[in-house]
Amino acid sequence: MVTAVDAGAASPLESVDRALRLLEALASHGADGATLAELATSTGMHKTTAHRTLGALRHRQFVDQDGETGRYRLGRGAVALADRFLDEGNLPSLLHGALVALCTATDELVHLGVLSGAQVLYLDKVEPDRPVRVWSAVGRRRWAVTTALGRAMLAYSGTSREALDGYVRPTGGDGRSAERAVEADHVWDELERARARGYAVESEENEAGISCVAVPLVRGAASSSVGAGPRGAVVGAVSLTVPSERMDQRRVEQLYATIREVLPPLLPAGLALPLG
Repeated sequence: MVTAVDAGAASPLESVDRALRLLEALASHGADGATLAELATSTGMHKTTAHRTLGALRHRQFVDQDGETGRYRLGRGAVALADRFLDEGNLPSLLHGALVALCTATDELVHLGVLSGAQVLYLDKVEPDRPVRVWSAVGRRRWAVTTALGRAMLAYSGTSREALDGYVRPTGGDGRSAERAVEADHVWDELERARARGYAVESEENEAGISCVAVPLVRGAASSSVGAGPRGAVVGAVSLTVPSERMDQRRVEQLYATIREVLPPLLPAGLALPLG
């Protein structure tokens, strides 16, 4: 049985292959884009062939061309594919198997969440099979700054110290500020520590007797390293929730090591942890 694509094999449909090669080349050129000559050289295509293929991609908005410089860039059609695939509506089904594996490996409660304004929205959970359980519910919301999930996402979303005030004291629709029982300086320190080590924590700040450790899920960041800061769009986060009596620093580090071992091979294409 064939289990991998032979890089040297002929494409079943050459026209499609040419389009995909051009999209890959444009992605590698980034925001500056590339000229027709550069694309023809990097893909090994004749200029006429590359130009014709780029025209078809422009028609579908997978490629844009600067009217002044003539340089080509990835268009919104190409970017939208990843956005739709990794939309929060798809994340539970894409990641449920990974959550189950992490729960099995740690014997702890696992959550998947996304940022929703100043709050975290819980999309999925997997519970260990034990008589005493931590209460939680899919669909609930909690303030992002008081949760490990929220801190992991804020830390890798490029959140500035000034912007953090909006999360610590979010303003309601009536114009009044909802004061949170948390200090902005404390949260900022936690975000900086999360960026330095690759995971965020909280202990009894969201719920008495409960502690959590969480990692962000970052799009297109497979080459990021811990401490390097944001390198892609954060689409969500995964956390482990543990009774505080069992969550000392040694347990935190054990859980993080397990996350690093279990999650990456099970993440869908395009998602990664901020790891080296």
